[in-house]
Formats: sequence, C-alpha cells, structure tokens
Amino acid sequence: MQDAYWVYLILALTLAAFIWGRFRYDLVAMAALLSGVLVGVVPADEAFSGFGHPAVITVAAVLVLSRGFEHAGVVDWIAEKTLKAGSQPLWQLLVLTTTVILLSAIMNNVGALALLLPVAVRVAREHGTSPSLLLMPLAFGSLLGGLITLIGTPPNIIISAFRASQGEGAFRMFDFAPVGAGVAFAGLVFMVLVGWRLTPQRQGRASADELFETSAYLSELTVVESSKAVGWTLRELREVCDEPVPILGIVRGERQHSGHRFFGPLQAGDILLLEAGPEELKQLEDKGGLTLGAPAREDDEARGGEASKDAVDNPGARENDAKASSAKAPKLDTEDLQLVEAVVRTDSMMIRRTVTQLRLLNQHGLHLVAVSRDGARLKQRLREVRFQPGDVLLLQGDENGLSDSLATLGCLPLASRKLSLGQPRQLLLSVAIFAVAIGVMMFDLLPAAIALSLAALVTLALGVLPLREGYDAIEGPVIVLLAAMLPIGTALETSGGAQMVADGMMTLGSGWPPVITLVALFVITLLLSNVINNAAAALLMAPIAASLASGLDVSLDPFLMAVAVSASCAFLTPIGHQSNTLVMGPGGYHFRDYWKLGLPLSLVVMATAIPLILLIWPLS
Repeated sequence: MQDAYWVYLILALTLAAFIWGRFRYDLVAMAALLSGVLVGVVPADEAFSGFGHPAVITVAAVLVLSRGFEHAGVVDWIAEKTLKAGSQPLWQLLVLTTTVILLSAIMNNVGALALLLPVAVRVAREHGTSPSLLLMPLAFGSLLGGLITLIGTPPNIIISAFRASQGEGAFRMFDFAPVGAGVAFAGLVFMVLVGWRLTPQRQGRASADELFETSAYLSELTVVESSKAVGWTLRELREVCDEPVPILGIVRGERQHSGHRFFGPLQAGDILLLEAGPEELKQLEDKGGLTLGAPAREDDEARGGEASKDAVDNPGARENDAKASSAKAPKLDTEDLQLVEAVVRTDSMMIRRTVTQLRLLNQHGLHLVAVSRDGARLKQRLREVRFQPGDVLLLQGDENGLSDSLATLGCLPLASRKLSLGQPRQLLLSVAIFAVAIGVMMFDLLPAAIALSLAALVTLALGVLPLREGYDAIEGPVIVLLAAMLPIGTALETSGGAQMVADGMMTLGSGWPPVITLVALFVITLLLSNVINNAAAALLMAPIAASLASGLDVSLDPFLMAVAVSASCAFLTPIGHQSNTLVMGPGGYHFRDYWKLGLPLSLVVMATAIPLILLIWPLS
C-alpha cells in the first residue's frame, strides 16, 4: 500500500496547486505525471500513453469539428435566429439558454458559450435588459447541454473510455441522453421560472450607440501641453463630467500621488489614473483636452522596456516627449480607429502577461484604453496590469484588422457580433459530415475516436475548415491535462488507492443502502469539480466509483453516470469551469454571486439526476 500513499500525496499537492491557481493546470498535471514516474507509481514506459488514449483523441476531434461548425456558418445561422428574441427578459432568457443547451450537446460547451455570449450582450443592450440577468444562466446552460451526448463535455468521453477499460464496453453517443436531457430540462425550467430571481440585476447601458458598461474601468489619461486642463485642479476637472469620476492617482515624474491627497494644479506630462466608462473618457477628452494613455512611454517600453534617460532625469524633456507624442496619441473618435470591448478568454495568450510583454501596440495594432476586473479596484498602471481570464478590456485599433487581432490574442468582442454566414455549400457539408459520423457511432460501425477523427479529417480535407484553424482549434492545455492525468488516474486504481477510499466510504456508511453511497459519490464529485477542472475530477473519481460498485456488488453503470453528471455541474464558483469564468467580467459578477443561483441549481440537478440514473441504469 506504500504506492497508494505516494499517489495520495501527489494528488493532494496537485489539487492544492489547482485550487491555488498560480500555475496553469496543464503544467500542474504534467508535474504530477512526472512526479508519479519518479516515485515509481507510474511506469516510465507508460508515462505518455495518455497522449494516444481514445479519450484525448476524441476531445481533439470534437474541438476541430466545433470550429468547423463555426467557420461554415452553422452557429452563426442559429445565432441570427436567436437575435430575434423578443423584448421580454424571460423570453430572452428562455431562447438564449435553450439555444446554448442544444449547441453544447453537439460541440464544445466553452465554444458554444463563446459564440452566444456576444449575442446575449447585444440582445441585452438593444432591449434594455440587465446583462447580468442573462449571462450566468447562459454559462450554466452550456454546462447542462454538455450532459446530453458523449461529445458534449470531456467528462462524458472520459467516463465512456473508463467503462471500456473495465471490460464493459464504451458508452455510445446517446447513452447519456436519457439522464442528461432530463437534467438539462429540469435545470432550464428552474432557471427560467425561479432561478433568474437569484441572479444580480446590475444595470448596463441599453443604448445601441453606447458600449456595454461593465464594472468600473481602470483607465489612464495624459495631460499634454495643449490640454485645456493644464493648470486645473482635480475638482475643476471632475466638474466637466456629468457624473463623478473617481481619480485614483496622478503620476508625475516617477512618483504616483493619491488622487485624494493631490491638491496642486495639473501640469503637462501628468498621467491620471481613474475609474471611468467610455462616455466619461470621451467627455474628459473633449472638455479637458486629455489624451488616452501614455503612448510615448509605451512605445519606448515596446522597443526596449525602458524610457529614455533624458525622460527620467529631466522633467522638461518628459514634457517635450508628451508634447511630441500628443500627435500620435489615439483618439476616441477618428475615421480609422474603433473602440471595442472584449473579454479575455480562458485560453488567451494574454493571461499573466502585460501590455509591454505582449507588444500590444506594435505587434497587434491595439491600444489598451481601460481594464475592468470583476468589480475589484485596480491601482497599478495599465502597463503593469497582468491580465486574467474574464478581464474586460476597452481596446482601440484599426477597424479592418480588429477582429483578427482579437482572435490572435484570444479575446472575445462584446460590443457587437457581426454575423457572417458561411457559404451554403460549406454549411450543408459541415452538417452532413457530422451526421454521418454520428450515424457510424450509433450503429457501432466504428469507435467514437475513429469516427470523429475521420469526420475531422474530412472537414479539413474538403476545406470546410482551413488546416491552420484546425490546429488552432485544438486546445493544447486541455489535451495536456487529459493526457497527463490519465496515467495518474490509472495509478490511483492499480496502487489500491481507489479501493482504500471506497472501503473508507463503505465503512463510514455501513448499513446504508447503496443509493446513499451513490448520493455521497455525487456530492463529493460535484464539490471537487467546483475547484478543479471537470475532466480532472472525472479522471480521479471514476476509479473510486468502480471500487464502490465492486465493493457493494452492484452495477458499475449508475456510479459512472453519477460521476459524469456531477463532474460537469460546477455551478458554485467562477473558477469551477471556463464558462463561468468567461461571463464573470461581462456580467459584472462577484465570486459570491455564483453560489446564490448555483447552489439551488445543484440541488435541482441532483434531485433530478439520481432518480433518473436509478431508473435508466438500475443498481442490479
């Protein structure tokens, strides 16, 4: 049993690292795998067997097919119909959530949410609905939709492959549907009838001519020599705005002064740190003659990471730099430049990097105007902010290249969604390829991994999706996480660790009927999925489920189904699933907002899932 204790130690450290969040989950998973090899619980010749595992190949193929749907215009066609939702908030909620549930059943759930998130924001803005009313149910709906089919979410694929490894045969495409569809329907009904009352209804701007307003932005404005505001006090500056603008600080030279303690007149070269939305920034630019950011200093940093020595040592030189750069400073309204609001995706290259490290202006042609982060007040300079998933950014760039730049950076535009339907031939071809793959899987002509890989190959070969976009669609961190954790899950089983946990649960509940143990397994997996990746939760709990079923001498299937459902129901925290993180900034949510809707929804899911599992997959 010594190996089991080594596995427990590795898993404990891995879970702690997942919860801490300091390192990316794929790096943590790879470290866990190599640690298992070093202590001898994972055979060295099997360390990288996970990269060829059917579950990993299936996930990669699904990601390619999902991107193919998007590129061919299938999802845009659906989104176009969704935009016609009426002006009643509950009808909008029903249409949007139903749509994302159906999409998530046949494609990656994060991808489905990312495609409908801008649609939801646009619907909210055009009809004056609070975006926070729509976005959290939309995120939860994407999780519920993944329960319906084999390819809806990675935990289903993992559980299917685990069942095959136990000699029971893999679950088929729609084996999850009786339970998953019932749970999704119950969750939808709850959110539309009751749950929407539990979401915060924070007001955004409803005008179609204004950008969607989230929580307070951290922005920078520069006082150039030609500014009207030179010589003004902060009080005079605040008075030019229709609404009070919190000025957090003033950077003069190399010192930053608190906005509450600064009483002197403004000088050319001063940089103001403030919380403002697009409208307030426009007023300060027009009435005070201020310019966005500190472009000269950012250009210096982009070239070498340091400002010139003269600019540091000579305040007069700095004022001259500010004056010279004022002509280069981006304006809010010009013929060629456009403002766009975008959210940082969970797979973005921007995460934990700064504007300087990204060379945002020189490399991507974008100027960072402001940052908003889930209601928290950011006090550092814009160039010092390290971006996090869910951050909402106000960016400015050339209208023609804006979409490509945002896609490269991994940002999702929020202000509008221009639907560009693909060619009808590609749209029909994409649907036909997928339908054939589903038919092949339903009639057991080919395993899921082979059928979906063939479908992905045909999608690329026929040009429905360009090859480069196909590779881009495969999320490296997710693939590495799955491939690295699969041998660890196997080690948990072969070392006897899973059996020890199962024995402990059965001893604790001795005399209880098996259904109580099933409920306990469901609750533990659900709680675990709220703090770590859902695929990792399924990988860890599947061996324990098998040991419980064996120890109780009951069927394996209900226990595996319980893990599959509960691992995909991370409704309690914004970190439990990428979909939850993605709506946090645009919805203006706080951490505590999630459990207010997520806890009762989790109870509804469990109350629906357990009876359905026992009905469809009986214990004996």
